[in-house]
Amino acid sequence: MHFDTLISGGTVYDGSGGEPYVADIGLRSGIIVDIGNLKYADATLKIDARGLAVSPGFINMLSHAARALLHDGLSESNICQGVTLEVIGEGVSMGPINDEMAKEMVDQQTDIKFDVNWRSLGEFLNRLQLKGISTNVASFVGATTVREYVLGQIDRKPNERELSMMLNLVSLAMSEGAVGLSSALIYAPACFADTEELISLAEEAGKRGGIYASHLRSEGDNLLEGVQELITIAKRAKIPCEIYHLKAAGKRNWAKMDAVIAELEKARAAGHRISADMYLYTRAHTGLDAAMPTWAQEGGLNQWIKRLKDPEIRARVKQEMLSETAPWENGYMHAGPEGILMVGFKNEALKPLTGKTLKQIADERGKDPAEVAMDLVIEDGSRGDTVYSWMSEENLVKQLKLPWVTFGSDGSSMSPSGEYLKSQTHPRAYGNFARLLSKYVREEKVISLPEAIRRLTALPAANLGLLFRGKIDQGHAADIAIFDPEKIRDTATFEYAHQLSEGMVHVLVNGVPVLQNGKHTGAKPGLVLRRRISHRMIC
Repeated sequence: MHFDTLISGGTVYDGSGGEPYVADIGLRSGIIVDIGNLKYADATLKIDARGLAVSPGFINMLSHAARALLHDGLSESNICQGVTLEVIGEGVSMGPINDEMAKEMVDQQTDIKFDVNWRSLGEFLNRLQLKGISTNVASFVGATTVREYVLGQIDRKPNERELSMMLNLVSLAMSEGAVGLSSALIYAPACFADTEELISLAEEAGKRGGIYASHLRSEGDNLLEGVQELITIAKRAKIPCEIYHLKAAGKRNWAKMDAVIAELEKARAAGHRISADMYLYTRAHTGLDAAMPTWAQEGGLNQWIKRLKDPEIRARVKQEMLSETAPWENGYMHAGPEGILMVGFKNEALKPLTGKTLKQIADERGKDPAEVAMDLVIEDGSRGDTVYSWMSEENLVKQLKLPWVTFGSDGSSMSPSGEYLKSQTHPRAYGNFARLLSKYVREEKVISLPEAIRRLTALPAANLGLLFRGKIDQGHAADIAIFDPEKIRDTATFEYAHQLSEGMVHVLVNGVPVLQNGKHTGAKPGLVLRRRISHRMIC
């Protein structure tokens, strides 16, 4: 018996959540073809996995790796943690885009540059495939993207014709392989969509077997209302729903998590297919747009900057930033200037401020922090890359214990070299999955290793409707992570984020080694995974 690859003697965590077992695994043409005692078999490549865990490759349910994959295709920081599938498209997807949106995408590029020579989501996914990628990729179509395609970035409801155009764009993206519809509702122009608009778009995605994933309209002061809106969409659109990066933002909102979990458990018990994902840190990573009112951002970045230069409007913006009752998700008040860390700028002159808090920068300039936040948007010509101290460790652990919660980095996947080093990042881009397995499984024993593997593999694959992924089983794709459970750990910190995790020994994507003995091989066997089946969910 001959295999392309034979993985011998590993302790197999098959993704089911059951007890592990020792077995050999034979691979041929990118598929798992045999599991058992294969000691007499021959293989072109033999991998000795004795003393190591062998599991399905991990699924990053919330990835922002699209631009990095266009840049080098390597996905090194996630490959080094065992990730074999990046799920992209949180609210904003790489298509469909029109000429104006393509120009804006080019204009807003920072350290990573690329040509925007596609228009549909399918064309973008084809470009990734042709370029070559080390990891598999799947994508949502963004509700914000289809809204902007039709309406631009203005705050109004679509008319009947415009809504029909948006529905057609969702339908097209689904036919091109999108796994569902997504939204990110604290940001402009996403927040301009009302619940009825989202229900219509979600229903269209659901007709084609997709799911609806959402960054809730509020994760803070109106968190419960945000959860209720998602449940309403699940009921009305008859579609499975996913909450992106479940959290309670802002100390005054931490106590709401128990009520949130109760509401979601109640909805699930009633038969609504609702799940969530999370990352393993108490700080978020977004931009200064999350610290300012959305009405000021209507019309896009240039209009936002123009308003911030107007003394009268600027005074109103500041007043709302300092308000405890602002009618938008006020990240400035959730974190405070001392909890707002600047990690990336477009303007070379501002890069020395990387790694400083907004308060530190304000103190150096001798100005009010809210004023400095507005100045930085103007000076940088961008929203700036910003880390916010928002969440509690206690809530993080509560969420970890929920059997229907999966995991996403909510970050890019990069390498500690080249253009990536021109800006800082959140350590979750390098350590989210290793941190789960080291801190919360091995050290604190919040959940068991078999359960963690299930929620990194089989559960997200089922939620996404991906057949033959997420399990060590005959006939399944050979996306495999091989690691030392006693050594895997994250090394990235907020001070030094560009540091690869340790303890992942081998990673195979579609049967091809992309990590061998802890080193990236440079291979690019990744595929675009396109959803083409009706939905089935494992609870």
